[in-house]
Amino acid sequence: MRKIMYGLLVAVFAIALTACGGDEESKDKAQEADKQKAGDKTEQAEKMKEMKKKLEEQQVKEDKVVALVNDSKIKGTEYNRFLERYQMQFQQMGQDPTSKESAKKMKDQIIKSLIDYEIVIQEADKKGYEASSEEVDKQFGDFKSQFKDDKKYQEALKQYDLTEEELKKEIAESIKYTTYVEKEIQVEEVTDQQAKDYYAKIKDSQGDKAPKFEEVKDQIKTQLQNQQKQEKVAEKVKKLKKDADIKVKI
Repeated sequence: MRKIMYGLLVAVFAIALTACGGDEESKDKAQEADKQKAGDKTEQAEKMKEMKKKLEEQQVKEDKVVALVNDSKIKGTEYNRFLERYQMQFQQMGQDPTSKESAKKMKDQIIKSLIDYEIVIQEADKKGYEASSEEVDKQFGDFKSQFKDDKKYQEALKQYDLTEEELKKEIAESIKYTTYVEKEIQVEEVTDQQAKDYYAKIKDSQGDKAPKFEEVKDQIKTQLQNQQKQEKVAEKVKKLKKDADIKVKI
């Protein structure tokens, strides 16, 4: 109301007052805006601090055994590393990772992922699959080359709570896992008809915006092939679990 009345008075009495009063009001507005911004920043900083504290409370002690797979220990270090990634994913999807429901969902998914991965690694070891030093060095070099300089690379290691030695170990296990899946899990080749059927669903949802079939045929076939592979891996893991001694400790 005060601002409306001020505008009317300026219009009636003099143009000179418009400039003077306008400047004063602009100052008021600027000061109010600055105060609001400062208040918002403080409030946002407090919320971020509170959220960070809640996220950290979900972590477990690094040396704590969270699960046993045939006497092989999965420890808190691995769990926390996965936890941070899941927390980020939940936040990116607009979900609160600290809610009771989200916390349980994350824990269950992380434990399952860690156990499934360990089951496959153990089977790969039994089959004699290994990652050569050349393969590890190549993938390590590819990873490191993504960063502008060594400082950025070191920051990334710190973010994921990894040493360079641990990173190379993870790369080696990843290669072992991938090699096992490629050699031991066989799937049928995706036919043109299967690709066309999948494309029809894309066409239905995107209409005229959908690309031509020939432009995406290879991409669709690769996607369907990967889906089949994932399903087969899940089936294999399910069978391996039946003969495994698995104990969840959290």
